[in-house]
Amino acid sequence: MNFRFGRRAALLGTVALMMAGIVPGFAQDKPVLRFSAVFSEQDIRAEMMQQFSEAISDDFTVEPYFGGNLFKQGTELVALQRGNLEMGNIAPQDISNQIPEWSLLTSGYLFRDAAHLRAFFDSELGAQYKQMAEDQLGVRILGPTYFGIRQVGLRGDKEINTPADMAGVKLRMPGGDAWQFLGTALGANPTPMAYAEVYTGLQTGAIDGQDNPLPNVENMKFYEVMDQIVLTSHLVGYDLLVVSKTAWDAMTPEQQTEVQAAADAAIDFSQQAHVDREEELLAQFESAGLKVYEPDVEAFRANAQQMYLESDLAASWPEGILEQIGAL
Repeated sequence: MNFRFGRRAALLGTVALMMAGIVPGFAQDKPVLRFSAVFSEQDIRAEMMQQFSEAISDDFTVEPYFGGNLFKQGTELVALQRGNLEMGNIAPQDISNQIPEWSLLTSGYLFRDAAHLRAFFDSELGAQYKQMAEDQLGVRILGPTYFGIRQVGLRGDKEINTPADMAGVKLRMPGGDAWQFLGTALGANPTPMAYAEVYTGLQTGAIDGQDNPLPNVENMKFYEVMDQIVLTSHLVGYDLLVVSKTAWDAMTPEQQTEVQAAADAAIDFSQQAHVDREEELLAQFESAGLKVYEPDVEAFRANAQQMYLESDLAASWPEGILEQIGAL
């Protein structure tokens, strides 16, 4: 073989392989961060993740999976811990299943609104709970993703004023002890049911109601099979935007700063968008024929907090912590 020809062919072959991105030592592939969430592509939080992805696109490729298409609701945390996932939108209830102290952060009537929620996670006390999750579960919490204050939506025309009025009401709550306890604290008969089955459950009468923030009611069209919305305001709805500690530790300090800043900005956008949308939806649902009203919220709050304090859940809560959070 002609030496000059052979050398030229080898060089051309190397260039072709480099362009294909498959030559070891030459490839500059960006790390892939797979993200899993149960919310849909139409959710405000999907736009939040789009903004986050674009902000860090120079250094990372974010692959989003919505609607529980990659991992089902409640299984994302284990996937992160096993190394099968890099990022997720995790319910605090899932964390409390592994860290009993976190049950405090799932309790009814703990946070007043989105601003109070954010103030907690930005505080020194909130930092302790985030560190607890990092040390014990191997996940880094970037921040809380507020998605609205949970309200009770019901079929039928029975008016609800106090927890006693909820007796016998089959209220769909997500699976898990923390969620089911909350349903009981509202005075209802909590019924576990998959999120995707709630519309049919309301339509057929398998359940009498559900609890979700108003944007979720709109996204899933639950309002089509409901007659009333009771503004119990029993839980500030939020999940946690997290990254696995393995993925986080693999980042440079500069990349970690970049990712955290992008998360903060995206969460700010999502939080404000949800607050604005909740106000709009109250009027929208009323105009659609639903009865929207506020019950005796203080009666609900007193009943729920008393039940929590008397339960085994509160055994792991530091003394005086409710007052500390309330004072933030």
